[in-house]
Amino acid sequence: MYNRLNLPMAALRLSKRDNQYLVWDEWRKKQVVLTPEEWVRQHLLHHLVQDLDYPLTRMAVEMQIEVNGLKRRCDAVVFDLQGKAQVLIECKEPEVVLSAEVVQQIAQYNAKLNTQWLILSNGMEHLTLRIEPQTGNFGVAHGLVHFSEIV
Repeated sequence: MYNRLNLPMAALRLSKRDNQYLVWDEWRKKQVVLTPEEWVRQHLLHHLVQDLDYPLTRMAVEMQIEVNGLKRRCDAVVFDLQGKAQVLIECKEPEVVLSAEVVQQIAQYNAKLNTQWLILSNGMEHLTLRIEPQTGNFGVAHGLVHFSEIV
């Protein structure tokens, strides 16, 4: 299996088929292949819901958007009660550094969604960025923030 992350261990429902591990995705309501990035996504999302009070029912996983004429998938998006995207989440496998390129990728996706919050995680490091509406500047919090700080 995969290495321990800097996140609480989630009680994932795993199975194996054709020499491939699968995990039950609570958000997509189906089994998906357990890749290193999926390992991070599942642990991060479970932590956000179980420990930081993010509402599971207001989250979309692998949501498709169009950026510069190309179809892209957001790892996860959290919506407010009116259905407006509030938080954009990008997960990377643990070996991927949360670099300027990763921030640029999520910023491109956010140009379409216009959220005020971005969460980036590789399972070992977690960044929460708040976009100031007036200036577009980023405020950085190393770590994850409770949902009550977002709404």
